[in-house]
Amino acid sequence: MAGTDEGAVAAADDALYVLTAVLLTPANFPSVLGDDYPEACAALGLAPLADGYGLVLGQDGAGARWTVVIDDVSLVAVAIASWDCGMEYELSPDERTVVAALPGWPLAVAVAAPGVPAPHDPGPDGEDRPPLTPPDTTVWGPAQRRLGADEIARQWAMWRDQVDDSAFPAPESSAPEPPEGGDGGDEAAAGPERRAGKRQPRHSGIQRALAEARTYIDSPPPLGRVRSSFAPGDARTLRADGPGWSLVARTDDIAFVLLDDEPGEVLPVGRGPELPGLLAALDKMAVRPN
Repeated sequence: MAGTDEGAVAAADDALYVLTAVLLTPANFPSVLGDDYPEACAALGLAPLADGYGLVLGQDGAGARWTVVIDDVSLVAVAIASWDCGMEYELSPDERTVVAALPGWPLAVAVAAPGVPAPHDPGPDGEDRPPLTPPDTTVWGPAQRRLGADEIARQWAMWRDQVDDSAFPAPESSAPEPPEGGDGGDEAAAGPERRAGKRQPRHSGIQRALAEARTYIDSPPPLGRVRSSFAPGDARTLRADGPGWSLVARTDDIAFVLLDDEPGEVLPVGRGPELPGLLAALDKMAVRPN
């Protein structure tokens, strides 16, 4: 997320100075809000519309934090793409597109609007819900696990370079073993502190995550539980989440698993005889960006 903009939209009876924006769609939503798109919408009190929403984060004239939900998804997508390219873009949604104005921010924002007081939560007057707050990165839980998976997806090359393929056991020709964990290195990027886990044959947490991911093929999970996005070459970056686990993979390579019950651990999964087919099947049923 990046982008600063001094355009203003009407929200909570005041102007909103836009700082950044994110998408909330089946294929692209802030994973800290939930394992899938309906869960992410529910966290904000929104109905899971098929076309999704745009979330505009900013401050009002008093410096209070607000998240304005709009239904003009294309406008937010263009703004994000422009900011990612280093271009200026004034994000000024029409008031008619505003669905809700929610106090607080669900994500951490590193910038602030100039000429207004420092960011703070708005007062409770007239509000029927507590302000949205970013997840606490000093503890480990579902939100932090999903943030960790986000980081691996963004920094795939760095994480992949830490894995020695020789650490993966060769499959036995007579009785192939299920995919197993592998060795990894320590994290070198900013974000929630994590450690790469050592290989543990038939790791029960990995096996459970892979088994639950397999069930998605025949019994589709809630929208957004499995997402597919661009990767170099002919590959795709695959993301799957479930109760207590997250999986990040390249369809032509290995996977990484993170678990709620193993704080800070990143567990590599070798290709083996089963992973390629699983990833291919998940990619076919995954939600993809338009």
